[in-house]
Order: sequence, then C-alpha cells, then structure tokens
Amino acid sequence: MASIIKIRNLDKYYGKNYILKNLDLDIEEGEFISILGPSGSGKTTLLRMIAGFEQPTSGQIFLDGKDIAGVPAYERAVNTVFQQYALFPNLTIAENVAFGLTLKKVPEAKKRKQVSEMLHLVQLSGFENRMPSQLSGGQKQRVAIARALINEPKVLILDEPLSALDRKLRKSMQLELRKIQKNLGLTFIFVTHDQEEAMTISDRIAVMNGGMIDQVDYPYKIYEKPATEFVSDFIGESNVWNGLVKRIEDKFVYVAVEAGEFIIPRPENIRVGDLVSFAVRPEYIELSQDSGIPGIISDQIFVGGSTQLMITIANGYVQKTMTGHVEDYKTGETVLVNFKPEKVVTLKNEGNDIYNAISHPEFNFLGGNLFGR
Repeated sequence: MASIIKIRNLDKYYGKNYILKNLDLDIEEGEFISILGPSGSGKTTLLRMIAGFEQPTSGQIFLDGKDIAGVPAYERAVNTVFQQYALFPNLTIAENVAFGLTLKKVPEAKKRKQVSEMLHLVQLSGFENRMPSQLSGGQKQRVAIARALINEPKVLILDEPLSALDRKLRKSMQLELRKIQKNLGLTFIFVTHDQEEAMTISDRIAVMNGGMIDQVDYPYKIYEKPATEFVSDFIGESNVWNGLVKRIEDKFVYVAVEAGEFIIPRPENIRVGDLVSFAVRPEYIELSQDSGIPGIISDQIFVGGSTQLMITIANGYVQKTMTGHVEDYKTGETVLVNFKPEKVVTLKNEGNDIYNAISHPEFNFLGGNLFGR
C-alpha cells in the first residue's frame, strides 16, 4: 500500500532542547495509525507539525508526494479533531457541522445534503436543530468528527479525542471511530497515551519516546516482540531482566541473574561476558517445584478475568498472570520461576544495541524487575 504521508529527518528544537529528533515515519493511505507515548514524548508536537500548526526546525513532511513542511494549515488536506470538541455553543448541530462549508460559500442545498450525510455517518440523524449544550460528551465528539470529515480531508488527525469520556463511553467510541474509518477508507492518525486504546483501535502503532520513534508495527507484534526496553515497559507489563552471558550452546545462551540462571534464545554476535537485557510477559511465566529461580508469592490480585501473582525474588519481583480466580497457589508459598526460551524477547538498550559487547568482571546487579502499567 502506498504511503500518503512520509516524514524524513524531522527535528524540532526550542533553544538547545529538542522535542523531536531525526524522526522518520511512513503512514499508509487508508490506515488507522496511533501515535502512542507518555506525556512529553513529542507526539502532540508531531501531530501539530503534520496539521500545520507548528513548523519543524528541519526535515520534511510529504503529503501525497508534496513537501508541506512550509505550507500553512488551511492549505493542507488535513483536518484535526481535538479533545475539547471546540463546538460553537451558539450554533445548532447542523450549523456546527456545516461551518467549513459555510466559509467556502457552498450552496445551501448541497450543504444541507452533505450535513445530512455526515450526521447519518456518525449516527446523529435527527439532531440537526439541537444545541451543543443538549448533547452528551460522546455525541459532542461525534459532531466534531462530522465537522472535520465534511471538508473531505485526505488525513484526519485525532488528538486524544476520547480522554474526557468515561470508560464505558470511551470503549463504545473506539468501536465507532474504527467503523467510521473503515467505511470511509480515510487515513486516521490517532494520538493517545493510552496503551490499551491504541492496541484496540489501530492497524499499526508508532511508539514514541523522548522525541523519537522506538518502534512502528502491528499491535500484536509490538506486544509480542517489543524492540526496546521502553516499549516492553510501556506496552502492557513485562518482567525484565539484565543478565550476564555465561555460556553459549548452538541456538541458546545461558544467562546468569542474581537469583540463578536462565536459558534464552541466542542473539546475533553474542559473546560470553556480554550484558544482555530480556523480557518475558507475565502470562508466559511458569511456576514449578522442579526448576527455575526461587521466589515467594507475596500477593495475589484478582482483576476480573485473571489473577496476578506477585512473586518476590532476589533483588526484585516477578509478575505471573493466570486465568480466573486462583486457588492452587497461596500467599507465602515458595515457588520456582521459569519460562520457555521461545517466549523471551531480547531488548535493545538505550544505545539501540541488543547488548553491550563488553565484559563486566565486576558485574553485580543481575536482578529481575517488573516494568509495566
């Protein structure tokens, strides 16, 4: 599929502080992509530059092959839906939706037809004469979406549009947005800090960290194969270890951690003495009485469809997720923690190397820790 947006070497600096640094991203035509990251990661600045509200310090933004980095917002085929709805309180719903067409002096008959089509699309037919004050939060957001779509943009940007809604309504609106996007075949760029929301709604996710993109991929790949420790930490929950390579055998390496030793898949160019970081999702942790590193179940947390076991190990703790209510294990019980090597993800460090290719003769900390949300 062809890319409708191509971003190359994008930088944004304020004085000596960078907000975006050498950022590259391709967005495919007709896809629903989420820009995901914590506060301060640069995602809002990125969307503002795509929309034309800010200009980059350097770099290029291509829309349909044309560099739009210096093109003003009103000349771009990009519309934005904001968290705050930004509806005009003194205009009816129909007048709000038609606002862009009114500015363009579109004939009344054509304008009424397009407004009717847009309100039907967002399931608000019959709301034409109501005022914004008469609508719920979810209805207001749908009006804002209809108003943005009526101008027929090539790209629709949604800046955390659901964050002000309650959880149940937010879930419903996620499905509505996905349905609208698929019906139109339009490119949606959805900006959020909510990992679950991004996983639910997106064709692909771009995970931002410190003004750069750590990983762009399908939701299941980002979850199953996080590229960096940050992604592993930020998307879902992970048990992350730092260990020292003690022995290498064919397809596997033996890694020493403070409480014992694990077997993980062999990364390329690994050497004995290298420091390696790796992650295992809580659902892939195995408990046994036969092999693994020792731990004590310190807590059990029931969260509806699953139970989280918190297991204290040397210099850290491990989380194990089990389906339903658990009665087989008791708080205070000693268990052995292990996992299958194929469930391990080897992580890149801050320097974007999978491991540090140096020996650590004074290597002391080799513990396991849980990172997650």
